[in-house]
Amino acid sequence: MGGGGEEDEHLPLFETKAMKGRLVYRVTSHTKRRRKKMGLDTYVRIRIMIDSACQVQFHRLVLILLPLIFKKLYKAMEDQIETATKLGYIPEDIQTKHTGFSEWASVTSQRDHQSILQVTCQYIIIDGRDSNAVDADGCVLPTLVYLSREKRPNRPHNFKAGAMNALVRILDFLYLQFQSATNNELPVMQLRVSSKISNGQIILNVDCDMHSNNSDAVKDALCFFMDEQKGNEIAYVQFPQNFNNLTKNDIYGSKMDVITKVEFPGLDGHGGSLYIGTGCFHRRESLCGKKYETGYKFDMKRRIEGKVKESVNELEETSKILANCTYEEGTQWGKEMGLKYGCPVEDVITGLSIQCRGWKSIFYCPERAAFFGIAPTTLAQMLVQHKRWAEGHFQILLSKCCPFIMGHGRINLELQMGYSIYDLWAPNCLPTLCYLILPPLYLLKGIALFPKITSPWFIPYAFVIVAANAYYLAEFMWCGGTLKGWWNDRRVWMFKRTTSYLFAVIDTVFNLLGLSSSGFDVTAKVSEQDVSERYEKEIMEFGSSLSGMFTIIATLALLNLFCLVGGLKRIALNLVNSGFETMFLQVLVCGTAVAINLPVYQALFFRKDKGRLPISLAFKSFILALLVCKIFLY
Repeated sequence: MGGGGEEDEHLPLFETKAMKGRLVYRVTSHTKRRRKKMGLDTYVRIRIMIDSACQVQFHRLVLILLPLIFKKLYKAMEDQIETATKLGYIPEDIQTKHTGFSEWASVTSQRDHQSILQVTCQYIIIDGRDSNAVDADGCVLPTLVYLSREKRPNRPHNFKAGAMNALVRILDFLYLQFQSATNNELPVMQLRVSSKISNGQIILNVDCDMHSNNSDAVKDALCFFMDEQKGNEIAYVQFPQNFNNLTKNDIYGSKMDVITKVEFPGLDGHGGSLYIGTGCFHRRESLCGKKYETGYKFDMKRRIEGKVKESVNELEETSKILANCTYEEGTQWGKEMGLKYGCPVEDVITGLSIQCRGWKSIFYCPERAAFFGIAPTTLAQMLVQHKRWAEGHFQILLSKCCPFIMGHGRINLELQMGYSIYDLWAPNCLPTLCYLILPPLYLLKGIALFPKITSPWFIPYAFVIVAANAYYLAEFMWCGGTLKGWWNDRRVWMFKRTTSYLFAVIDTVFNLLGLSSSGFDVTAKVSEQDVSERYEKEIMEFGSSLSGMFTIIATLALLNLFCLVGGLKRIALNLVNSGFETMFLQVLVCGTAVAINLPVYQALFFRKDKGRLPISLAFKSFILALLVCKIFLY
């Protein structure tokens, strides 16, 4: 589309072309007479204005088209996955596109198969990638490795920790030699590296349900590692765990803003925060067991000498050995190297051991979230997740890896106490259950447990109740929460302590007695359409799963309701001396519990959707609560 000759008096026309991935704008020439009329400055200003307008229109078009393209690609991938799930095998047309799928043809179970590995590039060169492996803009493509490590029914695969260690081995093949020191110190680990796929010194660890939200996160992490004064002592940079599917008032208390904005930054000032298993940049050497020594210096630009060039088939076959379930036998993997085994919170215990080897860590919370994940959308998912966390932390407290034992003389006391806050999550179930059971029952019987309102001893109780709740409310609001969100958080706090933490204590005790073994409860993040709709409307999802935990929640809710009604009846009939003055604090505790449990009563008696509590569970909880009240009265 060109515009006019020398005598043309019309404004110039523009056209755009896509050349080598960039937009080039061509402007038709003005007539000499028009340029003289307008003046060169005016001409240039008009040209820039029109050129800018074209760019704006193009970007608007891109913003409209890109989401549609991605949506179409995602839909196609979703259809393929659903088809394979329904059929129970990978269709042949898809298997031909990906060689890794062909190896799954002989697999009969997800828990019983050989190591499966696939690399995307044709050739892997350690010190220089294939120059032809570039995208449309000429940028070098990253190496993508698909790994499904070997699993056998008679051998433990150590869940997430085992998968992480297998990936670390494959990315960097480590031959280990142990040499005992002459002065009775701990064995010194010497690493001789023969890099198989990548010699990168920094490893980013994210969960499969998370995605990047801030491209500057990599630069931010590298700034800490490359700091001239403190960078050499940093083992990992931990970013907070954020979620992009939270409701306005965070019905299941998944945001944990107080932890990420108050507690973790506080720990960061005393040597570093916890490693929480995702959104973390690791220094490879610290993750592989190296101890930090004063004066240690590391050149981030250091390259491993020698280039290794292998075809894809050769590389895959030689690397599969590292993912075999027998490879770790007789080695220090899972003990002194990589993520530690034997604990449901392998990430926390690994971070603690790294800090006990002399390394420091950084907790960085940028204004724009670095990574986003998916928060639980049902009450069952949330309770299972916190049960695993609480159980793992409690096991750490009762083991030789207790912060006060393993950390003694290695990390400062403040950091030891910081770890103990989370290690004591599970035992908190005991005082919570006492407050939810004993005051209501004694209220029902008309026996006072607390001082009268007119007594001077009432003042300390009143101060603790008001100060603690006011402080937490102010802290919660300062972190960006809402008043309703704070109330939801209090409800979730009570549910966790009476179910997740209780089961964590029971499982830990059974594990110590040898009556059971620790498992890894995977938190499901996939929900049906009606469940998602109720979640968006902030309607609490109960359902029929986790009948044991839900029975406890429903029984405690009904117990407090029966006791509150019975206790108020006694006060109204003057069956208690000094009535309301004597029983005020017990009425307050019981009434608060009833108010918090309003969603439970709705799920028991009023709701008709699939998210309600089953009738059988409601009947069982009703009988249990009534039976406890009757037994206590007589």
